[in-house]
Amino acid sequence: MLFAITCLDKPDSAAVRQANRPAHLEYAKATAGLKMGGPLLSDDGERMIGSMLVLEAADRAEAEAWCANDPYAKAGLFESVTIRPFKWLLPQAVG
Repeated sequence: MLFAITCLDKPDSAAVRQANRPAHLEYAKATAGLKMGGPLLSDDGERMIGSMLVLEAADRAEAEAWCANDPYAKAGLFESVTIRPFKWLLPQAVG
């Protein structure tokens, strides 16, 4: 099952994001079920303010565990994390 995951950073947390970015990227790249992901940006496109991912997981509990083990989450970066089941329609799903 696919899950859309949206994470919003705590205010004034750019330093936490930058300090943990290499570990977060390693974690994400090592995840076979990660279909896509990237940072959410401020309205002016200048600052990273969160993350958006599409993760394939067996169930919600597995998606929640993946999120909890993300180095960003362990560092306390996120103000909120939303996990929702997702159906990929357009463009045609890969894989």
